Amino acid sequence: MIGAGKMKQYTNVLDKPLSKGRQEVSLSGFAYLFSELVQYNQTQVDNIGELERRLEDAGYAVGVRVLELLCHREKGNRRETRLLGILSFVHSTVWKVLFGKVADSLEKGTEHEDEYMISEKELLVNRFISVPKDMGSFNCGAFVAGIVRGVLDNAGFPAVVTAHFVPVDGQQRPRTTILIKFAEEWLLITNRYYEEKQG
Repeated sequence: MIGAGKMKQYTNVLDKPLSKGRQEVSLSGFAYLFSELVQYNQTQVDNIGELERRLEDAGYAVGVRVLELLCHREKGNRRETRLLGILSFVHSTVWKVLFGKVADSLEKGTEHEDEYMISEKELLVNRFISVPKDMGSFNCGAFVAGIVRGVLDNAGFPAVVTAHFVPVDGQQRPRTTILIKFAEEWLLITNRYYEEKQG
Protein backbone atom coordinates (compact mmCIF):
# COMPACT_ATOMS: atom_id res chain seq x y z
CA MET A 1 0.00 0.00 0.00
CA ILE A 2 1.54 3.30 -1.10
CA GLY A 3 1.67 6.06 1.47
CA ALA A 4 0.49 3.80 4.26
CA GLY A 5 2.01 4.87 7.50
CA LYS A 6 1.18 6.45 10.75
CA MET A 7 -0.67 9.58 9.82
CA LYS A 8 -2.29 11.38 12.69
CA GLN A 9 -5.88 12.33 12.01
CA TYR A 10 -7.26 15.42 13.71
CA THR A 11 -10.98 15.37 14.22
CA ASN A 12 -11.22 18.87 15.61
CA VAL A 13 -9.35 22.08 14.92
CA LEU A 14 -8.73 22.41 18.67
CA ASP A 15 -6.81 19.11 18.63
CA LYS A 16 -4.25 20.42 16.16
CA PRO A 17 -0.99 21.60 17.71
CA LEU A 18 -0.09 25.29 17.64
CA SER A 19 2.91 25.54 15.38
CA LYS A 20 5.67 28.03 16.00
CA GLY A 21 6.14 28.42 12.28
CA ARG A 22 6.61 31.79 10.70
CA GLN A 23 3.14 32.83 9.64
CA GLU A 24 3.07 36.16 7.86
CA VAL A 25 0.17 38.07 6.44
CA SER A 26 0.46 39.91 3.16
CA LEU A 27 1.09 43.60 3.82
CA SER A 28 -1.33 44.62 1.08
CA GLY A 29 -3.96 42.24 2.47
CA PHE A 30 -3.57 43.71 5.95
CA ALA A 31 -3.66 47.27 4.61
CA TYR A 32 -6.88 46.52 2.73
CA LEU A 33 -8.60 44.88 5.72
CA PHE A 34 -7.49 47.62 8.10
CA SER A 35 -8.68 50.29 5.65
CA GLU A 36 -12.08 48.59 5.52
CA LEU A 37 -12.20 48.48 9.34
CA VAL A 38 -11.49 52.21 9.51
CA GLN A 39 -13.99 53.05 6.76
CA TYR A 40 -16.75 50.93 8.31
CA ASN A 41 -16.25 52.47 11.74
CA GLN A 42 -16.11 55.94 10.19
CA THR A 43 -19.66 55.49 8.89
CA GLN A 44 -20.87 54.50 12.37
CA VAL A 45 -19.65 57.57 14.31
CA ASP A 46 -20.12 61.32 14.42
CA ASN A 47 -16.67 62.52 15.48
CA ILE A 48 -12.98 61.58 15.56
CA GLY A 49 -12.95 60.75 19.27
CA GLU A 50 -15.62 58.09 18.78
CA LEU A 51 -13.79 56.67 15.77
CA GLU A 52 -10.54 56.35 17.73
CA ARG A 53 -12.43 54.73 20.62
CA ARG A 54 -13.99 52.15 18.28
CA LEU A 55 -10.58 51.37 16.77
CA GLU A 56 -9.16 51.03 20.28
CA ASP A 57 -11.96 48.61 21.21
CA ALA A 58 -11.21 46.51 18.12
CA GLY A 59 -7.52 46.50 19.05
CA TYR A 60 -8.36 45.53 22.64
CA ALA A 61 -9.96 42.30 21.43
CA VAL A 62 -6.82 41.53 19.42
CA GLY A 63 -4.60 42.26 22.44
CA VAL A 64 -6.51 39.81 24.63
CA ARG A 65 -6.00 37.02 22.10
CA VAL A 66 -2.36 37.90 21.43
CA LEU A 67 -1.57 37.68 25.15
CA GLU A 68 -3.22 34.27 25.46
CA LEU A 69 -1.42 32.94 22.40
CA LEU A 70 2.02 34.26 23.34
CA CYS A 71 1.76 33.16 26.96
CA HIS A 72 0.96 29.68 25.70
CA ARG A 73 3.68 29.60 23.03
CA GLU A 74 6.52 31.56 24.59
CA LYS A 75 6.11 31.24 28.32
CA GLY A 76 4.50 27.85 28.95
CA ASN A 77 1.21 29.42 30.15
CA ARG A 78 2.97 31.75 32.60
CA ARG A 79 2.36 35.48 32.65
CA GLU A 80 4.56 38.36 33.71
CA THR A 81 4.01 39.62 37.24
CA ARG A 82 6.45 42.54 37.19
CA LEU A 83 5.74 45.91 35.62
CA LEU A 84 9.03 46.19 33.73
CA GLY A 85 8.71 42.57 32.64
CA ILE A 86 5.31 43.10 31.02
CA LEU A 87 6.44 46.36 29.39
CA SER A 88 9.49 44.61 27.96
CA PHE A 89 7.24 41.74 26.79
CA VAL A 90 4.98 44.21 24.93
CA HIS A 91 7.91 46.23 23.55
CA SER A 92 9.76 43.19 22.21
CA THR A 93 7.77 39.95 21.93
CA VAL A 94 4.30 41.32 21.16
CA TRP A 95 5.65 43.98 18.78
CA LYS A 96 7.80 41.44 16.95
CA VAL A 97 4.89 39.04 16.46
CA LEU A 98 2.56 41.79 15.24
CA PHE A 99 4.90 44.03 13.25
CA GLY A 100 7.93 41.85 12.48
CA LYS A 101 10.36 43.91 14.57
CA VAL A 102 10.91 45.24 18.06
CA ALA A 103 9.45 48.71 18.77
CA ASP A 104 11.86 51.62 18.27
CA SER A 105 11.93 52.63 21.94
CA LEU A 106 10.46 52.06 25.38
CA GLU A 107 10.87 55.01 27.73
CA LYS A 108 9.71 56.01 31.18
CA GLY A 109 7.95 59.38 31.40
CA THR A 110 10.01 62.14 32.97
CA GLU A 111 7.13 64.17 34.34
CA HIS A 112 5.03 61.38 35.88
CA GLU A 113 6.15 58.23 37.69
CA ASP A 114 3.25 56.20 36.30
CA GLU A 115 3.78 56.88 32.55
CA TYR A 116 5.67 54.85 29.97
CA MET A 117 5.97 55.41 26.22
CA ILE A 118 6.50 53.06 23.32
CA SER A 119 7.59 55.01 20.25
CA GLU A 120 7.57 53.89 16.66
CA LYS A 121 9.03 55.90 13.80
CA GLU A 122 6.58 54.59 11.23
CA LEU A 123 3.75 52.60 12.78
CA LEU A 124 2.34 50.08 10.31
CA VAL A 125 -1.30 51.15 10.77
CA ASN A 126 -0.40 54.77 9.94
CA ARG A 127 1.88 53.97 7.00
CA PHE A 128 -0.77 53.74 4.29
CA ILE A 129 -3.35 56.08 5.78
CA SER A 130 -3.86 59.57 4.46
CA VAL A 131 -5.97 61.63 6.82
CA PRO A 132 -8.24 64.27 5.22
CA LYS A 133 -7.88 67.85 6.47
CA ASP A 134 -11.36 67.80 8.03
CA MET A 135 -10.36 64.92 10.32
CA GLY A 136 -7.55 66.91 11.97
CA SER A 137 -5.33 64.82 14.21
CA PHE A 138 -7.01 61.44 13.67
CA ASN A 139 -4.53 58.70 14.57
CA CYS A 140 -5.03 55.09 13.50
CA GLY A 141 -2.50 54.21 16.18
CA ALA A 142 -5.55 54.02 18.46
CA PHE A 143 -5.92 50.45 17.17
CA VAL A 144 -2.40 49.59 18.40
CA ALA A 145 -3.09 51.42 21.69
CA GLY A 146 -6.08 49.10 22.08
CA ILE A 147 -3.88 46.06 21.48
CA VAL A 148 -1.43 47.24 24.15
CA ARG A 149 -4.28 47.95 26.59
CA GLY A 150 -5.76 44.49 25.94
CA VAL A 151 -2.43 42.82 26.68
CA LEU A 152 -1.81 44.88 29.83
CA ASP A 153 -5.34 44.62 31.26
CA ASN A 154 -5.50 40.87 30.83
CA ALA A 155 -2.04 40.42 32.31
CA GLY A 156 -3.27 42.23 35.44
CA PHE A 157 -1.78 45.67 34.75
CA PRO A 158 -4.73 48.07 34.24
CA ALA A 159 -3.75 51.18 32.33
CA VAL A 160 -5.06 53.95 30.12
CA VAL A 161 -3.33 53.65 26.75
CA THR A 162 -3.49 56.34 24.06
CA ALA A 163 -1.76 57.02 20.75
CA HIS A 164 -0.23 60.40 19.91
CA PHE A 165 1.67 61.94 17.01
CA VAL A 166 4.99 63.52 17.96
CA PRO A 167 6.64 65.75 15.32
CA VAL A 168 10.27 64.93 14.48
CA ASP A 169 12.66 67.53 13.07
CA GLY A 170 13.65 66.82 9.49
CA GLN A 171 10.92 64.25 8.83
CA GLN A 172 7.71 64.74 6.91
CA ARG A 173 5.67 62.29 8.99
CA PRO A 174 5.51 62.46 12.79
CA ARG A 175 6.42 59.46 14.92
CA THR A 176 3.70 57.66 16.84
CA THR A 177 3.97 57.35 20.59
CA ILE A 178 1.84 54.92 22.55
CA LEU A 179 1.41 56.49 25.99
CA ILE A 180 0.76 54.04 28.82
CA LYS A 181 -0.52 55.55 32.06
CA PHE A 182 -0.94 53.16 34.97
CA ALA A 183 -3.32 53.95 37.81
CA GLU A 184 -1.38 55.52 40.71
CA GLU A 185 -3.27 53.44 43.29
CA TRP A 186 -2.29 50.26 41.47
CA LEU A 187 1.38 51.30 41.38
CA LEU A 188 1.34 52.04 45.12
CA ILE A 189 -0.12 48.61 45.88
CA THR A 190 2.41 46.90 43.61
CA ASN A 191 5.37 48.81 45.10
CA ARG A 192 4.19 48.01 48.65
CA TYR A 193 3.87 44.32 47.74
CA TYR A 194 7.43 44.12 46.41
CA GLU A 195 8.81 46.06 49.38
CA GLU A 196 7.16 43.61 51.79
CA LYS A 197 8.40 40.67 49.74
CA GLN A 198 12.00 41.93 49.83
CA GLY A 199 11.96 43.23 53.41
